[in-house]
Amino acid sequence: MKILVCISNVPDTTTKITFTPDGKSFNTAGVQFVINPYDEYALTRAIELKEAQGGTVTVLNVGEADTEPNIRKALAIGADDAIRVNIKPTDAFLVAQQIAHYAKEGGYDLILMGRESIDYNGFQVHGMVGELMGIPTIAPAMKLDVNGSTATLEREIEGGKEIIEVALPLVASAQQPMSEPRIPNMRGIMTARTKPLQVVEPVGQEAKTSVQKYELPPAKSGVKMIPAENAGELIKLLRNEAKVL
Repeated sequence: MKILVCISNVPDTTTKITFTPDGKSFNTAGVQFVINPYDEYALTRAIELKEAQGGTVTVLNVGEADTEPNIRKALAIGADDAIRVNIKPTDAFLVAQQIAHYAKEGGYDLILMGRESIDYNGFQVHGMVGELMGIPTIAPAMKLDVNGSTATLEREIEGGKEIIEVALPLVASAQQPMSEPRIPNMRGIMTARTKPLQVVEPVGQEAKTSVQKYELPPAKSGVKMIPAENAGELIKLLRNEAKVL
C-alpha cells in the first residue's frame, strides 16, 4: 500500500500574530513554524498502517525551502521519503492542484491530510483534491482502518457517529482521536538526514484568490463592574454595548 500524507507548515500555536505594515501578509519575523497538528494525526496513522500491513509512506508539502526542517521532522517520525512542491501556498485551490497532480503521478492508494490547517482553518483542500482526482473524499475522519482494498472510517455527524466503508483509492482528512502524534527519537532524526527529499516544480493554474488585507480583531475594552442591585444598568449595557440582547 502506498500512502501519501500531505503536511503544511504553520505558526506554532503560541505565536503572537502580527502583519506587515501594508496588511497584506503575515509577519514571519521571529516565528517558530511546526507541522500542522491535524496533519500529524494523519502522518502517525499512516505510519501505524505501514507498520501493521507493510507499504510506504511519502510526505508531500507545498511550500518553499524554509519548510524543509519540518519535512525532515516528518521523515524522522517515520515517513520513508518526501516531496516538496516549490511554490508558496497562497490559496487552497493552488495547493490542491499540486497534491492532486503528484498523487495521480505516484499512484497512491491513500491520500491523507489534516482536516484543516490551524492558520487559515479553511477545511477546503481535501475536498478539492478528491474532486480533481475523481475519487471519494471522507472528511473529517476520527478513525481509519484498511483491510485489503477497502477502508473503514468513522466520523462525527449531527447527534452521533457515521461508519463508512469505501474502496481505495481515496482522500481522507484526519482529526483527533485518529492517532497519538509521535515524537521523533534519535535514531529517526539521524536516518531522516539520508532519506530522499525530492523538490519538484509546480504545475497547473495560478491561485484563484488573493488576500486584500489582514486585520487584527479590535482590542478588548476594560471590564465594567455593575453593582448587583443595579440590574437595569446591566441590561442596558448588554443591549446597547455588548448587543447580546
